[in-house]
Amino acid sequence: MSVLRLAIPSPLRRLFDYLPPRDMNGSEAAGLQPGLRLSVPFGRRKVTGYLVEVCEDSDLPLAKLKHADALLDTVPLVPPTLLQLCDWAARYYHHPAAEVLGAAFPRPLREGKPHQPAGNPGWRLTTRGMGLPVGGLPRSPRQAEALALLQTAPAVSNARFRECGISAAVLRELCSKELVEKCTLAEAPMVPSSNPGLTLNREQAAVLSALLGVREGFSCHLLEGVTGAGKTEVYLQLITDCLARGRQALVLIPEIGLTPQTLDRFRARFNASIVVLHSGLGEAERYRSWEAARDGSAHIVIGTRSAVFTPLRAPGLIIVDEEHDGSYKQQDGFRYSARDVAVKRGQLEDVPVLLGSATPSLESLHNVGTGRYQLHRLRQRAGASALPTIAAVDLRRQALQAGLSGPLLTAIEHRLAAGQQVLLFLNRRGYAPTLQCHDCGWVAECRACDARLTVHRRPACLRCHHCGATHAIPRQCPDCHGASLMAAGLGTEQTEDFLRHRFGQWPIFRVDSDSMQGRHAMGELVAKINQGQPGILLGTQMLTKGHHFPAVGLVAVIDADAMLFSADFRGEERMAQLLTQVAGRAGRAGVPGEVMLQTHYPDHPAVQAMLNVEYGDQARAMLLNRQAAGMPPAGQLMIVRSDCSDPAYGEKFLQTLRDRVALPPGARLIGPLPSPMQRRAGKFRCQLILLAPDRRTVQLATGALVAQAEVMPARHGLKWSVDVDPQDLY
Repeated sequence: MSVLRLAIPSPLRRLFDYLPPRDMNGSEAAGLQPGLRLSVPFGRRKVTGYLVEVCEDSDLPLAKLKHADALLDTVPLVPPTLLQLCDWAARYYHHPAAEVLGAAFPRPLREGKPHQPAGNPGWRLTTRGMGLPVGGLPRSPRQAEALALLQTAPAVSNARFRECGISAAVLRELCSKELVEKCTLAEAPMVPSSNPGLTLNREQAAVLSALLGVREGFSCHLLEGVTGAGKTEVYLQLITDCLARGRQALVLIPEIGLTPQTLDRFRARFNASIVVLHSGLGEAERYRSWEAARDGSAHIVIGTRSAVFTPLRAPGLIIVDEEHDGSYKQQDGFRYSARDVAVKRGQLEDVPVLLGSATPSLESLHNVGTGRYQLHRLRQRAGASALPTIAAVDLRRQALQAGLSGPLLTAIEHRLAAGQQVLLFLNRRGYAPTLQCHDCGWVAECRACDARLTVHRRPACLRCHHCGATHAIPRQCPDCHGASLMAAGLGTEQTEDFLRHRFGQWPIFRVDSDSMQGRHAMGELVAKINQGQPGILLGTQMLTKGHHFPAVGLVAVIDADAMLFSADFRGEERMAQLLTQVAGRAGRAGVPGEVMLQTHYPDHPAVQAMLNVEYGDQARAMLLNRQAAGMPPAGQLMIVRSDCSDPAYGEKFLQTLRDRVALPPGARLIGPLPSPMQRRAGKFRCQLILLAPDRRTVQLATGALVAQAEVMPARHGLKWSVDVDPQDLY
């Protein structure tokens, strides 16, 4: 008898054997293909499992194997290459296979619901309904009207019923009478085309020609272009060629906030079916987009991190925009890098992959140096715009108002009077990062995290930005009962209040995760800003990620010092990337651009590098330092983390794990050590850091550590996880 080997949703990194459903004969079971979903019993639950392979025997006696309950699909819903990608990702990131495979399916399918083909939802007559005469149901006029519509066509869409004023309640009533039933109306296939593109400059044309020369087969390319160099136009013209060859393009972007702007530009260029996939969509809309990508009716798929696992019928090109962005790395659960998975997918699909950024990651530059990626550079801005001038503002001995110096206020006034926009960058949301008692020094701290509570004014509360806990702002100090409580430090709300008082005649836009609530908030804001009226944009790094604001003439970093001192070895790289990206919002459409960095340390090497050295040269110098230290990307990292209510037990678990595992040559372990923020959401985090010279050694060592950890008892609610290629040490 055939044995079905399934990936089952569970924390165990193993597959489970089942017998075929009882109503399936042996030849039918032997013909089942990997990727099919089955409903199976697992403990006391019914779960959805994914078929990995059909075997002839099992390590367990057949008598002990359970039968699967039912086969949910007649054919696999994802292609073999995507199954191979999920298998690779599960092994590379040492994560349970079912959760990785689940990333390739929308939630309804993960929950075992039947697959619904693409098309518009609608209604049709049942056999009983077809027997009604014309003009039936005269006592129910709205139902009679719905029947009359259905008697003139095989099926009618929900949208058509809405146009005729027929509600869903009317249709449900007809359904209860067994006169109509739901159906899906197939959409007519669309032949994609594109509108003429912009005229490329010499650099863009050379890059496009080189990329078109390798349009077939796998190759990976890094497009390093200064901000405003026209990387997106290169993407668009590559996609035009991809569609002309009858293939689909997958475009990854780092943030949901970039989706409206990207989608508008793509829709203006292409007469094609374009779908988006990100966590801000409703489940029904995500399902429709997924199905359109899977069946090939969607020509272009634009999505955030998880879209890298979207099935495509005819993939032809994968683009990862802003490839350096940390948002591509999942920070909990299945901790994968969408950028790295995209490169592996390109290899499996045998299609080219293009990574683009003005500030490439050191990992990608390292891969260029080793010959794995091909480098293409755009050194000049497109069109008539030039790179902005950059200057440091020495804050020492300066009077500040809400963090703004006199020279900066003067520059803001000058730009607004000239009809331009100003962008102010402050990477701290809320009103103030600390609430402190002026009498005794008490500071409001989170009860569940090693962090201070942030003061918010709208709505008024104290909030932890790590676990999300909120508290009322006390009227007196809980320690000394004094009334001298003060908000210390600076946040975007505080600066916004000052700007509205000082520059009230101009619009002020605050952009952070508190103000940008709702699916359409960012898109609506960008549309207002791009009307070009003078005003001030104030915000966090949400403002720095690839947005095109043509009217911005001045960009100012209010507190550059906040980025100068980091305990993370990637701190210098991230600061250079962030400052370069925010500076790149200035002067993008012919307006002379100016960047001001406010700092108490104008002579700091990082500030001087920002003023005098291009990012590419900074990055290559940092890469040499990493190579000398054996740190990523020259070396490889992995972290085993424990989260436990008892900090001593969590540390002991990792110490025992370290003592029991023999590492391969070249690998070494550091720790266990408390994480830089040890307590978060009531749990204490400890970590064991693995450092090795290459990926193979990391994989061998991680496999040994995971195998041992899985057989060790875990008490006091301890949970452990592995993070391959971690992006931070927290």
